[in-house]
Amino acid sequence: MRRTDREITSRERIDEIIQGCEVCHLGMADGDQPYVVPVSFGYDGQSVYFHSAREGRKLGVIAANPRVCVQFERRVALMPSGTEACEWSFAFESAIGFGVVEELRDLTSKAFGLNQIMQHYSGRSWEFDASTLARTRVWRVSIEELTGKRSS
Repeated sequence: MRRTDREITSRERIDEIIQGCEVCHLGMADGDQPYVVPVSFGYDGQSVYFHSAREGRKLGVIAANPRVCVQFERRVALMPSGTEACEWSFAFESAIGFGVVEELRDLTSKAFGLNQIMQHYSGRSWEFDASTLARTRVWRVSIEELTGKRSS
């Protein structure tokens, strides 16, 4: 990281940032083009979970290359300058992770992943019937590298 004065090195602090976010941006490589989509997510401290439709561009991209980037930000605030255009900035906290995405296929794993998502937004566990689990695609990004940054 170029600005080490802004780097967050505490994994506990990075986890707090992720847990405090509403949206995860999932970055992928679609051939030689970047492709980024916002997803609702869950996080268990090691992996990020999301669900998807049965088909679509994102799934084709993942099938071709399962290496992904996940990005989170919170506490974003514009910091204007009254006198200098190039002095405008933002305050923020962010985390970026890299890893490999895989589809969860068995019902137990899918229920766990969906519960991570639902716990993130609702704060509680849920029961899922077998028919819901059978028609839902659930994915796990196993985080291999994770960094954090803040600007104030």
